[in-house]
Amino acid sequence: MASGGYRDYFRVLGVERSADSDTIKRAFRKLARQYHPDVNPGDKESEAKFKEINEAYEVLSDDEKRRKYEQFGQYWNKSPGIGGPSGNSFDVDFGRYGNFDEFINDLLGRFGGAKGTSGFPGAFSTGGFTTGGPGFSKGSNRSSMRLDAEVDLKVGFLEALHGSERTLAVNAEKVQVRIPKGIRQGAKLRLKGKGNLDSASGFRGDLYLHLSIQDHPVWNLDGINIKGNLPVSFDEIALGCNVKVITPDGEAKVIIPAGTSPGRCLRLKGKGWPSSNGRGDLLLTLKIHVPDQWSNEEIEILNRLKDVRSFDPRVSWIETASL
Repeated sequence: MASGGYRDYFRVLGVERSADSDTIKRAFRKLARQYHPDVNPGDKESEAKFKEINEAYEVLSDDEKRRKYEQFGQYWNKSPGIGGPSGNSFDVDFGRYGNFDEFINDLLGRFGGAKGTSGFPGAFSTGGFTTGGPGFSKGSNRSSMRLDAEVDLKVGFLEALHGSERTLAVNAEKVQVRIPKGIRQGAKLRLKGKGNLDSASGFRGDLYLHLSIQDHPVWNLDGINIKGNLPVSFDEIALGCNVKVITPDGEAKVIIPAGTSPGRCLRLKGKGWPSSNGRGDLLLTLKIHVPDQWSNEEIEILNRLKDVRSFDPRVSWIETASL
């Protein structure tokens, strides 16, 4: 922002000329949030106001600059040895910051509003989970307050397939979370502004949920296909039939052809896991279910079948086993 012309920095921040450093800092934080470009995308007036606020804070937060400003007024930055926000020195490259809090933390650090990580709150907790505290950002030459938190969240198989809404207790706050349908194992969700709180600045980081899908007693995931066993009786695969089954999407009917061998896989197209190319398939493997007890009539029928059976199921097996 060009610095031509005199600005009353106290008026810019809305504070009295006698305001102390804490009052100036609070006023700056409030206005910076109000006029930040992320909050007002495409609003040039807000962006200009935001830079003006930062310019005022740069001067008034520095004891030496403030003293010169109060002494020389509009000529304060002309005095030798005092660098003011002249020329393009306060142009801000917003693209280098991941979010608003990262920008503010950097800004306060450069202007003397945040020293290292002192005053950083303790760990973030939710439902028994405890995550990160303060640290130093690797590869950076400035202090970085780590306000982001991470939590592991288990979701059911069908919940991950169809998506759902969850209410989480984050400290004393209830937070609504939308779990997208078709999430994969290890997926990560970001809840903006629900992480650690810096009590000194009032800023909060983000909360990251690491999702793990729980095992299902019937269904399991294989790529984008869902697999499961379908119990059938001997007469159903011998004679063939239409059977009603339960799929992850609800009830469906499948046709079992006559003479189907146990272990055969039936494919229901488009009933699998969602993906960018559409849903996979549901694969049902036929497994003969033998009852613990037979009725007298069933035993009689089985004995008749044994007497009239025309094939030996082990002929080819014996020939192969003896090679």
